[in-house]
Amino acid sequence: MSVLLALLLLLAAVTGTCIVLVREPRRQVFAISVNGLVLTLLFLALQAPDVALSELAVGTVVVPLLFLVAIASVRTSRRGDDA
Repeated sequence: MSVLLALLLLLAAVTGTCIVLVREPRRQVFAISVNGLVLTLLFLALQAPDVALSELAVGTVVVPLLFLVAIASVRTSRRGDDA
């Protein structure tokens, strides 16, 4: 089990680093979603199913969806200002 935890911790570190290094906002949102999924698996491996379910709902679905809506809103308003 410790190999699985080490692998999941390494994946969490890698996905967290990818979020910081990616420059395009839409790709950052998808990286945030992948990071939420990795953290969900990590919480399941640590036997915390309630935290895993919350992370799955919030970190993998809700927060990235809100970011995508905000990005689309900003890009739409910029196009409206140019016209």
